[in-house]
Amino acid sequence: MKCSKTSTVPRCVSDGADTAQRREVSVFVRIRPTANFAHGLIECLPDGKLQDSKKGQLSSWSFRLEGVLQDVSQEEVYARVCQPVVQGALDGYNGTVMCFGQTGAGKTYTMTGSTESYKQRGIIPRALQEVFREVEKRTEHSISVHLSYLEIYNETLVDLLSPLQDSPQRPPRGMVVMEEPGRGVFIRDLSLHPVHSEEAALSLLFEGEMNRIIGSHAMNRNSSRSHCIFTLHIESRSQILSDAKYIASKLNLVDLAGSERLGKTGSEGQILKEATYINKSLSFLEQAILALADHRRDHVPFRQTKLTHALKDSLGGNCNTVLVANVYGEAAHIEETLSTLRFASRMKCVRSDPAVNEHIDPALQIRKLQKEVQMLKEELSIHNTLVNRPSTTYEPLSEAQQAEISSQVQRYLDGSLKEISITSIRQVHAVFAQFKLFDLNYDTLMPSFSQNKRQGDGSPVSRKRVESASKSKLTSVQMPEREQECLLSVSRPPPSKSEVFEDFKLGQGNKINCILKENKAVLLERRSLLRQLTDEVNTVKREIDCTTAVIQQHNEIQETQGQYLLMEGEPEATLLLQLRELKALYRQRYEALRSIKAEVNYCQHLVDQCRVRLLSEFESWYKNTFLLPEDEVEITLDSTIAHVSLDNIIMLLSSAESFYNARCRTLKRVCVFFLNCTSVFILFHLDIDG
Repeated sequence: MKCSKTSTVPRCVSDGADTAQRREVSVFVRIRPTANFAHGLIECLPDGKLQDSKKGQLSSWSFRLEGVLQDVSQEEVYARVCQPVVQGALDGYNGTVMCFGQTGAGKTYTMTGSTESYKQRGIIPRALQEVFREVEKRTEHSISVHLSYLEIYNETLVDLLSPLQDSPQRPPRGMVVMEEPGRGVFIRDLSLHPVHSEEAALSLLFEGEMNRIIGSHAMNRNSSRSHCIFTLHIESRSQILSDAKYIASKLNLVDLAGSERLGKTGSEGQILKEATYINKSLSFLEQAILALADHRRDHVPFRQTKLTHALKDSLGGNCNTVLVANVYGEAAHIEETLSTLRFASRMKCVRSDPAVNEHIDPALQIRKLQKEVQMLKEELSIHNTLVNRPSTTYEPLSEAQQAEISSQVQRYLDGSLKEISITSIRQVHAVFAQFKLFDLNYDTLMPSFSQNKRQGDGSPVSRKRVESASKSKLTSVQMPEREQECLLSVSRPPPSKSEVFEDFKLGQGNKINCILKENKAVLLERRSLLRQLTDEVNTVKREIDCTTAVIQQHNEIQETQGQYLLMEGEPEATLLLQLRELKALYRQRYEALRSIKAEVNYCQHLVDQCRVRLLSEFESWYKNTFLLPEDEVEITLDSTIAHVSLDNIIMLLSSAESFYNARCRTLKRVCVFFLNCTSVFILFHLDIDG
């Protein structure tokens, strides 16, 4: 699509890839009916083109648009301009129809029409009629419609349908344009009215029209002094499919206030102030359109006015947008007509990305998921019945079941229970919760456990094994002390770095820490000297400035008195000598300052180096001291498991080689598992079994 240009219209060419994915704004021109149409200036062609009748001149112009609406009925205007947008809104696409043009050119008549004549009704009443007719036809869908009517008057947002319109009490906070992810642009505190019939919707429309602000001037007796946005919020839900998805769309019908030339309208007072706000907002609207038409620009100034911010989603966003440019056909208004047509041609260069607005109802989605969970439970119950597996309960565990699980975990850690039978995922969670509880209580349980072990007061299973070992006169293999320390270091979490850093600076890192302290002391001394020299340089500089000012003052006095010769011994000579001495002192102090500043930078570099080295050596020391390497952990575990397993074999069955091998592999898997999950279980299991 091209917007051609001869002298005044910008050239806008879109590539094929962009056109395939995006849609341009549709632009129509409606000419106000008149008996004095300027045939000598304007030529309307059947292909939707407006051009200058005087071809071949330097000032000729040409505009190619979607169509020219001249001497057409309101019904034809609606069919060509708004009907496709309304059908799209019912299918889930956002839509916007906007009227723009000079004051008195017929924008309000196009949008609202005449309320006295049914035949002369405009786009908004006809759109309401079509929406509710489609609601009655689409019986397979449940369609809800809500209305809002917003007025923007002198950069102030006004709700034309607010129930507080005539109330002396105003809302606690004013309406503002807001924007949220997923919701887009909306007006906070703008009332939304549900409607269920065409009659109810028209009643709200007429009520809002009565609340609109109008004025009178030389060009229009009933001129709209504000921008109005009539919005239909449509939601459609399927009554056939039990789906949580639904579509929601917005249909914005915008009646913009007309641009005015103050010299023609003769506005003054309040009308002049309103015209100033109107022209300002329309100027910023044109700037936003220019930014949208320029694909090289990343920023579009939507927030400059309330109008552009409120129409952000309607201009080049996820929306089917149509612009109706209302113009005069007389020769006296040719400049305003050309200005409106230029705006329309720029609007045609804007691209939009309309898409169906699908949403998910949270309540329906929850009910759907609950039903699906119930079906899965029933399928699992049938499967358990077919394979002779006990049925699974999904209710929370009772206190008795929790106590039983705690007892099983305790007996498993004591060694009296070989394995814990798992029947449900809830039981798995409860078992791990008990393991975690034992882990948290480890620090309090470990001292008493060690004392009981030294006194021989172990668990009944341990005492039974000791008695069995004494009766068979077999000596148990004791775990080496070094391996116990290794296991203890593995099981207990390492101390925090902040706790041991001070100890490291007094021990392993004492040398580098001393060097760091010496460098810091030198740095502080040099910084103190730097501040002193800086103060001296500043003091000398102030004295130089004062002496120079005094000399200049004396020179001005001498010039005034006509004395130009300076004699030796006069005050001027003394001041010049003093000035030279001060400058020499300043250079000396400044050189010393530069030298000290270089020393400060070098000392700071040394301090930083020492600090980095100290931290690096601390990290290595901490890792080697408190964090056991993985290969050493594995070797320690293997040797420990070998000792424990051999002890069990001697006590129980010394000739069972197969049992030894199986037991060894099992204990190794158990130890590795608990090392990864929680280290405390290794020490409990190995010490009790040993």
